[in-house]
Amino acid sequence: MGFRCGIVGLPNVGKSTLFNALTETAAAQAANYPFCTIEPNVGQVAVPDPRLDTIAKIGGSAKIIETQLGFVDIAGLVRGASKGEGLGNQFLANIREVDAIVHVLRCFEDGDVTHVEGKVDPIADAETVETELMLSDLESLEKRVPAAQKKATQGDKEAKVAASVLGQALDLLREGKPARLTVPKDEDEARVFAQAQLLTSKPVLYVCNVDEAAAADGNELSARVAVKAAAEGAKSVVVSAAIEAEIATMAPADRVEFLSDLGLTETGLARVIRAGYDLLHLLTFFTVGPKEARAWTIERGSKAPQAAGAIHTDFERGFIRAETMAYDDYVALGGEAAARDAGKLRSEGKEYVVADGDILLFRFNV
Repeated sequence: MGFRCGIVGLPNVGKSTLFNALTETAAAQAANYPFCTIEPNVGQVAVPDPRLDTIAKIGGSAKIIETQLGFVDIAGLVRGASKGEGLGNQFLANIREVDAIVHVLRCFEDGDVTHVEGKVDPIADAETVETELMLSDLESLEKRVPAAQKKATQGDKEAKVAASVLGQALDLLREGKPARLTVPKDEDEARVFAQAQLLTSKPVLYVCNVDEAAAADGNELSARVAVKAAAEGAKSVVVSAAIEAEIATMAPADRVEFLSDLGLTETGLARVIRAGYDLLHLLTFFTVGPKEARAWTIERGSKAPQAAGAIHTDFERGFIRAETMAYDDYVALGGEAAARDAGKLRSEGKEYVVADGDILLFRFNV
């Protein structure tokens, strides 16, 4: 199951620098002028999880495979994007294809780095992007909702559902609020709302790009963003893209000391990845054996057959049961055999809701 976060923001806020560090590549060109990223670059990033190393050691696994998130570096947006200004149309098309938005905001002063709006104001920058996304959604729904309402009066059941849920989203947008505040009343409305792919329906993570001195605790600008995020029910993370870019070039053994000298206990990128994982309401389950220990990504609330399907569609189609151990039991008892002997290995059926950290062995027949 693939999940992708789109990295967005105004030009020259550090999107490409962050992306390069995030993927530990130089795939995205970083330069001090707008639109240096034209085609969206995509990178797969391992989700840090020390539990995987622990179970691999206990299970004697020869290989470790982490679960991953996809990050897409999308071209910078400018005012008027919803009307096609700059690379607006392309930006909007690219962002429509991601599951969540990672909104990078410039929270540092530097006279050598041009700001497209001429001043450093992360709240204004956020509102510029949000306004363009809302205008795009508004234009779309002002065409679609009346058409759905007309069909609904003719007895079209699907159109009736669309008129209801998309009408609610349209009302929100007219009030200057994002479509993500829409509350579908049933599964049919939830399905139609998801299929609409509204730009402002996507969850948002604000990444405050600060200078090196503010990397540990943030600064006044990032504090303002944190207040905004809290008010919206969104998340915010403080990162110094310049520091992360430097860390990306280091050997793993040198990173801990470098971070410690800066007053940091982990990389900002680890926080971004984890926050993105939480933003999408994901959890991790594990499989472990002599060949490999592996982490898998599923949505919270998924049942055992859906988890099996994350490994292979045949596993879900022929699902019989899932032999299940909690991570804490597996570690405390020292492995599968001891967990089984202690009665901590459970046989779960099709209605079992997978918990974060579960270690699963699927039984299936196709």
